[in-house]
Amino acid sequence: MFFTYQRYVIGQPEIVRINKTMAKRSKADAEKTREDLIDAATRRFASEGYADTSINEICEDLGITKGALFHHFRTKQELFLEVWTRLQVAMDSEARDAAIAARSLTDPYSAFLAGCRVYLKYATRRDYQKVVLIDGPAILSLQGWYESDHDLGIQNVQAGIRDLAKKGIVAEHRILPLAVMVQSALNGAGFALARQDRDVTADGVYDAFEAMVKSLR
Repeated sequence: MFFTYQRYVIGQPEIVRINKTMAKRSKADAEKTREDLIDAATRRFASEGYADTSINEICEDLGITKGALFHHFRTKQELFLEVWTRLQVAMDSEARDAAIAARSLTDPYSAFLAGCRVYLKYATRRDYQKVVLIDGPAILSLQGWYESDHDLGIQNVQAGIRDLAKKGIVAEHRILPLAVMVQSALNGAGFALARQDRDVTADGVYDAFEAMVKSLR
């Protein structure tokens, strides 16, 4: 009786430890599968486009079942939205870091322009062009695209304009209207670069954009 008690009661902590280890491993495996799915989908959407990418192809790339994919994403569109958002957040984060690194006591425009230049750099990348600028408006709907893009980007642009206002360059009451207009100008430039419009280059757009920003009052 005492042996049985030791086996099933005293031995319980060891069983609990094993179960916890297995649970942590399962969670880590699930998180890795999700990240792998996003990476594989990004590659497919960037090279083939949304319409020509199938769920089967993404699963085959990773050697997993469709059930494993649908455990994380209910639809291909939901997976696409995650890829779209990841690219936007990565661009936004890099733009913030560039703006902070470019702060200057002598040039009031340096931080803002550095952040904007990051966006223009992304607008020349194949994955960003195809996912965010080309397929994005069609898959998310034009309204959905603009709403999502506005929510992600307007804070950075508004912060840049507000900084110029604090330095006495632009009027306080124009901060939000100017932020909306500047963000629209950046988006327009991004679309032109994605379309590869004739005589439109990232350097040329940046040069014109810098002149425009420095004319704001």
